[in-house]
Amino acid sequence: MNLFLRDYIGIKIHKTDLNLTSLIKSKLEAFNLAPEQNLIMMLLWEKDGLTQNQLGEILNKDKTNIARMASNLEAKGFIKRVCNQCDRRSLELHLTACGKELGKQIIPITEELNEIICKGISKEDLEALERILSKINENVQNGSE
Repeated sequence: MNLFLRDYIGIKIHKTDLNLTSLIKSKLEAFNLAPEQNLIMMLLWEKDGLTQNQLGEILNKDKTNIARMASNLEAKGFIKRVCNQCDRRSLELHLTACGKELGKQIIPITEELNEIICKGISKEDLEALERILSKINENVQNGSE
C-alpha cells in the first residue's frame, strides 16, 4: 500500500499541532506569554509550588528547556524560583502576585479556546480521540526503544 504524504497520520497530527499553536499564540501574544510558557503557568495555577523536575516530567521536557522557560517567566515577573526546604538542589516555582493576576485573565481565554477547538465534537468522540492519541504515544515510545 502506497500512502501519499497527506495520508500519513503523523503529518495530520503535525498540521493540527501547528494550527493549535498558532491559535494559542495569537490569543496569548498580548500577555507576553508563549504557548509553552503558558503550559507551565497553567500547571502552576492548578498547583502552585511544583518543582522544575515535576514540570519536566508532566510536560515531557528536559531540564534545560524547563529551566530556560522558568527563567523567562521569572524575568517577566510571573513566578519566583525558590530552593526546596528538604532538597536544596530542587527548585520550586511559585506564582507571584502578578502571575496569580495573569491567571485570572488567561484561564477564561484557555477555556474559550478549548470550546473553539472542541466545537461540534461529541463527548464520546473526544474520549475516543484521547484513547487514540494515548495509543499513538505508546506506539511511538515502543517504536523508539
